[in-house]
Amino acid sequence: MSTPRQIPISVVIPVKNEEKNLPRCLARLSRFAEIIVVDSSSTDRTPEIASEFGARYINFEWDGRYPKKRNWILINHQLDNEWVLFLDADELLDASVCDALDAATRQTDYSGYWLNYTNYFLGKPLRHGIPQQKLAFFRVGKGLYEKIDEAAWSPLDMEIHEHPIIDGDLGEIPERIDHDDYRGLAKFIERHKDYALWEANRYQTLKSAGADTLARLTKRQRFKYRHIASWWYPAFYFAYTYFVRLGCLDGRAGFAYAFYKFWYFYTIRLLIAEITSPSAHPQEKSAAASLADQALTPKS
Repeated sequence: MSTPRQIPISVVIPVKNEEKNLPRCLARLSRFAEIIVVDSSSTDRTPEIASEFGARYINFEWDGRYPKKRNWILINHQLDNEWVLFLDADELLDASVCDALDAATRQTDYSGYWLNYTNYFLGKPLRHGIPQQKLAFFRVGKGLYEKIDEAAWSPLDMEIHEHPIIDGDLGEIPERIDHDDYRGLAKFIERHKDYALWEANRYQTLKSAGADTLARLTKRQRFKYRHIASWWYPAFYFAYTYFVRLGCLDGRAGFAYAFYKFWYFYTIRLLIAEITSPSAHPQEKSAAASLADQALTPKS
């Protein structure tokens, strides 16, 4: 019996304190030619787990300036393969996804691919709602993640909402990656508090951005940043994902996910108001700080 070929892709997994998620992720990657775990000085067993699975371990110490973690690995480290796949520790590949990625490396028409995901929330897969896509698979040397001037306001050492800017045509892989975080609801809220702060400041930078920057945004990004400060946007997002995109068919988990997305976008709007008019809207300023702080306040 012939041995299946190794998939010629370098899988890069940016992490910090991911001992709960990382073993499940790495266990699905035995077919890939190179696995790299890029850490941010984890204090749990993340480094040991990477070693146990035979992954290449690299620690990243951010200096608060460009580049962040994903661009840093692309710029400063030689990858063994022509293709790179960026995977979070809570993202799981099955055999069908691996086969699709392998087939994609044989194509010459595309420089990158959009990937599709199934989100899990409260332990349940969300079959409906707004679909999640990421441009996380592309040819090495064909692109880098957006460079955003955020040294003065971002505590995040990794590209989160930034998309890669790819030189060449893009395809799409329809097979779905499972996005299933084992760390619980408190971590979800904490993470989205940080994302909300980032989004509010990103909105401010885009208000003064040039046409070239705006042209690089995806259609979804352009719609979001055009309306994210509007009073109706959080309710619109809830209604669209829960009713129009049939998130209601996902039961309790579907409602909870849509509700937390409403909370997320409402928090962003309040933070934008705080940033733009710190003295003119004391009530909104207080509410923004309260909503953001609730994410980190232990519940009895």
